[in-house]
Amino acid sequence: MVSGLESIELSTVILIIVAGLAAGWVDAVVGGGGLIQLPVMLLVPGISPVQALATNKMGSIFGTTTSAVTYYRRVRPDLRTALPMAGVALAGSYGGAVLAATLPASVFKPIIVAALVAVALFTAFQPGIGELTKLRHAGHRHYVVACLIGGVIGFYDGLIGPGTGSFLIIALVSAMGYAFLEASAKAKIVNVATNAGALLFFVPHGAVLWGLGLVLGAANMAGGYLGARTAVKQGSKFIRVVFLVVVGALIIKLGSDVWQDNFA
Repeated sequence: MVSGLESIELSTVILIIVAGLAAGWVDAVVGGGGLIQLPVMLLVPGISPVQALATNKMGSIFGTTTSAVTYYRRVRPDLRTALPMAGVALAGSYGGAVLAATLPASVFKPIIVAALVAVALFTAFQPGIGELTKLRHAGHRHYVVACLIGGVIGFYDGLIGPGTGSFLIIALVSAMGYAFLEASAKAKIVNVATNAGALLFFVPHGAVLWGLGLVLGAANMAGGYLGARTAVKQGSKFIRVVFLVVVGALIIKLGSDVWQDNFA
């Protein structure tokens, strides 16, 4: 078992802890913590991209589980929707992780950037969206839409990852009619499943650096707890503002990747 801590300087460990704390907070509020955490993981000497992605998932599952429990205690999201959605998302994430081992993420990044721009514009020009829960579907259709969202975004999380929580929230708000707070609570439950699905593939293949993942996980837990409490206290309007900031950062990051892949 490789810990990943053997050749890391103390300053790098501290940076990883700070990044894990910040990523846990952002993930708990609107998702997108991987934007902070994954680049820092790549600073570890000798780490491969697959090891960085796998260890990032190991750390993240601690944070998403903590924030999911915190949300559940305070918001009480409907598990009849969240759990089936999470089950489909777990399967989708496993499939995405399998494909990630054979297909470069650069193939999908232009599509993701376009989707993020559309999401940002939609949210910015719909100031009332997500303030109150007004469900768009009823009965069987409600659960079918929820599971489709879980499967598609779960697949994306296993394949690429950054912004998964943000995509889940905007899909739950726009396609299903949940308020931002309720959507965040459900998104965390689903995000636990997407992290678990990817790990089901990465762990047997020896890609996780366990010591580093546990350090990252402890920091994520603290950040996830604080972020969930902040979101519950501040409500949907606060989540909407943070959501737009994080989506903007994702557009810049992934847009820069697309530019470098194709034009640099």
